[in-house]
Amino acid sequence: MRIKFLLLVLVLGSAFAKAQEAKRLTLEEAVHLALNNSDAAKIADSKVTTAEGQLNVTKNLQYPDVNLSGQYRYLTGANVKLKIPLNSSNHGNDGAPQTASQPDVNSILLGQANVTLPVFSGFKLKNTINASENQYKAAQYNARNDKEQIALQTIQEYLDLYRTTQTIELVEENLKSAKQRVTDFSNMEENGLLAKNDLLKAKLQQSNIAISLEEAKKMERILNYKLTVMLKLPEQTIIEIEDTTFGKSIENKSLQFLSNEYTVRNDLQALEFQKEAAKAQIKVAQSSYYPSIALVGGYLALDLNKLVTVTNAMNIGVGVSYNISGIFKNKSDVKLARTRAKEMEYSINMASDKIKVEVENARQEYELSIRKYEVYTQSQEQAIENYRIVKDKYDNGLSNTNDLLEADVQQLQAKIDLANSRATISQKYFELLTAKGVLVNQFDPQ
Repeated sequence: MRIKFLLLVLVLGSAFAKAQEAKRLTLEEAVHLALNNSDAAKIADSKVTTAEGQLNVTKNLQYPDVNLSGQYRYLTGANVKLKIPLNSSNHGNDGAPQTASQPDVNSILLGQANVTLPVFSGFKLKNTINASENQYKAAQYNARNDKEQIALQTIQEYLDLYRTTQTIELVEENLKSAKQRVTDFSNMEENGLLAKNDLLKAKLQQSNIAISLEEAKKMERILNYKLTVMLKLPEQTIIEIEDTTFGKSIENKSLQFLSNEYTVRNDLQALEFQKEAAKAQIKVAQSSYYPSIALVGGYLALDLNKLVTVTNAMNIGVGVSYNISGIFKNKSDVKLARTRAKEMEYSINMASDKIKVEVENARQEYELSIRKYEVYTQSQEQAIENYRIVKDKYDNGLSNTNDLLEADVQQLQAKIDLANSRATISQKYFELLTAKGVLVNQFDPQ
């Protein structure tokens, strides 16, 4: 019975280990997965496909329309009068010719094919296609901008997970020291070398550190789950951070292109194409001032029962239409189209100013993160040295327990701050790339 129980434990343990499969993942791999698998990336691609489909629908308007139709109708009591009299060889008793009676027409069979090819419509067709082409290009740049944001979000989630794992490692290390301190204090308290109050303070700090560790582990699980869902990985996957050189690797990179004033922002490019589409819509609205001309042709076959049959009735010609009232009614449409185009110009100007501010802010944030890293490096050295000095004083009875515990907390916080600052340098660097519009290019240069 015991052997069966052990086998069951082994099987369940193996299944759980398989379900909790660990996956080592670099930052670059995470970004690629997000750009290829995430729902947000697929939505961005779908918008481009939709715009392309709309463009193809618009282009189809320049091709001829071909219509085939056929009808059969039964006629009841049709009164048929021929304009051309029927010739007849019948004569009455007095020798005079007699007129033939009108035929009884009770059905009609009609078949026809019509072809219409637009030739001129006030340049409406040309400008409609032009507007759709610009909307399609705008959709492409909007999708690229969306993917820039997707990549940045993935980086932020990845770095947050890295920060949490680093915090857990440091807190676990500190918790071991706290437990050892409680053990040492317990021995000292039993031998009358330490007040019980000091022992309780050490135990309280151990409890606080344990709570902080549990909170950090909970945050790690949440961040891990968010990242696996975003990247469409199995939900039970445990992501292990592969990159551990944040900050240092960024400092060694050439930042020459960041000093370039030229910024390639996809959202601004999208607005430019939307403005061109709005200009084309003005010309579309103005097309109503002109007549429409089309080539028309067709084929007709007619069979009027007991009266006439027509076949091979080919026809070709020119169709012209001109909506006179459109000259007056269309002024509002033209005015509206011009207003929209002007609105797009204002939007581009506002977006340009906003982008300049974003780039400068991102640059300042990046430079600040580097300076903070230098400060945190010094702070960690100072905190470690301070703890060493306070510990020596405590061992020699020159410092109290409060000072020792406070120095320990400061040392832990300084280590956490330094570890987080490395990730912050990388984050601010990638935020600067996003502000410049070149983030995705760093992971997938084309």
